[in-house]
Amino acid sequence: MNLNSPKSGRWKSRVGCCSLLCMSQNRLHSGMVRGLLAAGLSFGVGMFILQPGNLTAQERAMEWSDQEKPIAVGLHGLRGLPDDVRAATTKDLALRIRKLRAVPNKLRLANALANLSTEGDFGRDTLQQVTTTLAKAVQEQPVPAAKDGDPAEPYLELADLARYEHMETAPLSASNTPQLAVALAKLEALDQRRQRADFTLTDLQGKSWAFKDLRGKVVLVNFWATWCPPCRKEMPDLDSLSLRFKDQGLVILAISDEDVSKVAPFIAERKISYPILLDPGRVVNGLFAVQGIPKSFVYDRDGKLVAQSIDMRTQKQFLEMLGQAGLK
Repeated sequence: MNLNSPKSGRWKSRVGCCSLLCMSQNRLHSGMVRGLLAAGLSFGVGMFILQPGNLTAQERAMEWSDQEKPIAVGLHGLRGLPDDVRAATTKDLALRIRKLRAVPNKLRLANALANLSTEGDFGRDTLQQVTTTLAKAVQEQPVPAAKDGDPAEPYLELADLARYEHMETAPLSASNTPQLAVALAKLEALDQRRQRADFTLTDLQGKSWAFKDLRGKVVLVNFWATWCPPCRKEMPDLDSLSLRFKDQGLVILAISDEDVSKVAPFIAERKISYPILLDPGRVVNGLFAVQGIPKSFVYDRDGKLVAQSIDMRTQKQFLEMLGQAGLK
């Protein structure tokens, strides 16, 4: 589990697909993506997995206090919990992290929890507690910006939570925290770029799909991969929504950068009905600035970007996104 993982949410430099991070072929899983590169560079911390044989020398050198280690263990096990238990556990971890002394491990734990807390719907109060814990940890331990001036990972995480999850980042704000202001401005610029996005890709059956030709439809663009557990988890809900709203003009375009030899049998086994498009050169991934998956964008019938996710969504959350495009 990488306690410095990046989510975006930023490449969530998640290493190894079965710890906190889900990275394959040098790509990261979004719920965690956004921090690894940034967090690794800014914090200098690698993965923390509770198996000594898997640790690097740097990781073995990390020390955890008696108060910190149970929290790290709790983070490691979050994904294995039922959603209702995970929600309560996430909130409890946020409150326990907040009580820790202001040391580097506190910020690492707070950032790791934030990366994991957008993988579904665990309640707005829970997510606000997580956001507040991270904001206070950053206030206690400000992190320098990268050498190129880009904000450090915790500020990027907070910006995502503020812009896309509508969380309050007090005691930090754009007016009193320059790195947060820069991070929010970068997200605004990225969304303007996504608003102008246009592409043509081919699906598994050889059919060409041009985004510009779908005006008049509600379009959900979903970036995913076969190796990504949260991606796989949301696919049945996407398929159900595709069938439910097909006659109302919903088109789901799921984009993978993997080879057809991996994607085709995976889709056939699961009998997914919506179009699966191939982006082997990651051109469209780059166009949308996708740094972590799963990630989804909803465009209304006029081609306006009206909603997006920074991580895995539940069916309820997808319905809320589609509602912003007029589907009920």
